[in-house]
Amino acid sequence: MRAQLRAELFKLRSTRTSLGLFAAMTGLVLLAVVLHSLLPAEALADRDNQLTILGRGEFLGALFAALLGALSVTAEIRHGTIRPTFLVTPRRGRVVWAKVTACVLTGAGLGLVAGAVAAAVGLLALRARGIDLRLDGGDEVLLVAGSVAAAALWAAIGVGVGALVRHQVPAVVGVCAWLLFVEGLLVGDLVGLGEVFKFLPGSAAAAISGQEPGTLLAPAVGLALLAVYAAAAAEVGALATARRDIG
Repeated sequence: MRAQLRAELFKLRSTRTSLGLFAAMTGLVLLAVVLHSLLPAEALADRDNQLTILGRGEFLGALFAALLGALSVTAEIRHGTIRPTFLVTPRRGRVVWAKVTACVLTGAGLGLVAGAVAAAVGLLALRARGIDLRLDGGDEVLLVAGSVAAAALWAAIGVGVGALVRHQVPAVVGVCAWLLFVEGLLVGDLVGLGEVFKFLPGSAAAAISGQEPGTLLAPAVGLALLAVYAAAAAEVGALATARRDIG
């Protein structure tokens, strides 16, 4: 298992995809935080809005970590490099779980960068505009730590989705669509799930970093719930990979 984990970590380090995702994520975090900091001063003075602005790091970190996880599987299937991997390690479930572990570690790194950049840039932008900060050191630590945890767990979910779907485009589109559109529609007035929305994976990830404390779950509960989602997705992906032929 250790050799397989080292191999998966080497794949993530040595591919341009990982570097491209990291660069794109960092750029989008900067852009999102700067644009949100241009809101009217009255809105920026609200504590929940400040949490939302600095929480862009958590959201984008989780999104790109999920994409990393999905691509770690689907890219190998697309290019056929998964075949020699399975020849070396015939127990396919072990390969999937090695990918999960490698992506969780890498996803945590993405979340750390995204959360730290969002917090630092957001605080600087608010101070530059003379906005009184409603957040304390504990809030800032929770935002960054929550970003790390959310990205790590969403990376595992991405691996599970990639292993289940297997095709690169549907897996990537599905992850993006869920986090960017579908969950928002389910929460909004169009569908209106009521209190159920708290238990969706995107909302659970936001809760970990302490966002919308009066609306979402407590951070510890959000962490536990998202961990269940991640474990379930990874297990389903491992079972699907073990029982299906690789074309």
